[in-house]
Amino acid sequence: MGVVTYDFEVTSPISPARLFKALTVESGKVFPKAAPHAVKSVELQGNGGPGTIAKINFAEGLPYQYVKHEIESHDQDNLSYSYSVIEGGPLGDKLEKISFENKFVAGADGGSVCKSLMKFYTIGDCVFTEEEIKDQIQRMDRVYKAVEAYLETNPDVCN
Repeated sequence: MGVVTYDFEVTSPISPARLFKALTVESGKVFPKAAPHAVKSVELQGNGGPGTIAKINFAEGLPYQYVKHEIESHDQDNLSYSYSVIEGGPLGDKLEKISFENKFVAGADGGSVCKSLMKFYTIGDCVFTEEEIKDQIQRMDRVYKAVEAYLETNPDVCN
């Protein structure tokens, strides 16, 4: 097994605390409303803390039927969150899992910056290319931007 790491940042006009809440604590409610074209439902097995399994069911017509995340840490005080994709989605026959470490911080313009570290754990000697990594980031970014737009048009959500 090999490990490929990738750092990236996403900026948003939404405050760090509100964005963190929408993408973690309230994701089961927010994702299907913000991105109905992509997310059909979110099912949680657990209390939302470490060890919880979140199954995200995708809308018909998308390349993946579902993806399962295992929450590894959730720190609301420091607005940090880590999880691993453990089943479905982009794993296919190349990846054992994908781990994410996310931290939400204040942006210069009053919004936020989500700093992420991704780790792709490959099966055997499989190679996961930079092009494949960027494809995964683009897929996530579409849902992220949909959540952002939903929060902008619904100022009472996740306050």
